[in-house]
Amino acid sequence: MPDRERSAVDRFREDVASRQPRSDDPDIEKQLWEGNYSPLAMLGAAIVVVIASVALIVVVALYSLFDWRIAVLIAFASWLLVAGVYLFRRFSIHYELTTQRFIHQSGLLSRRTDRIEVIDIDDVGFFQGPIQRILGIGTIDITSSDVSHPHLIMPGIADVKSVAGMIDDVRRRERKRRSLHIQTS
Repeated sequence: MPDRERSAVDRFREDVASRQPRSDDPDIEKQLWEGNYSPLAMLGAAIVVVIASVALIVVVALYSLFDWRIAVLIAFASWLLVAGVYLFRRFSIHYELTTQRFIHQSGLLSRRTDRIEVIDIDDVGFFQGPIQRILGIGTIDITSSDVSHPHLIMPGIADVKSVAGMIDDVRRRERKRRSLHIQTS
């Protein structure tokens, strides 16, 4: 269509569109995943506290070792401790994976943010105990050539297998895009 037949608005829109980066441009950073400490990671501690609380109250009721109110107070304090640990971990740790960086934030009152370029990540592994395998949670272990975090451990990650795989896939893609050697083992 000749220029004189197109409206000024159409020409303006085409000009703006031609200057916008394409969505498939590899230099555009996109968020792929974000997460923090999973509540399922504290399930084992919660179960232990329930069993210990019930056992303490039953033993005190049967043998009258000390006042039952003290047993209830001890059980309540242990519940508060587990809840406090969970809340601290849940709100003080945040992770984000983009196509170019892994971002790790920590701290409750003051916040520290560290960024690891995915190209600097050397190895990604994960660990799961027996209960964690059933629940699909675990700990991701990242080794990198980054000075601030050469070794980053991420406990309590839900769907740990796919998240670790995603980090490794992004690392491999970025290294391939930049034509760097990818170690095969």
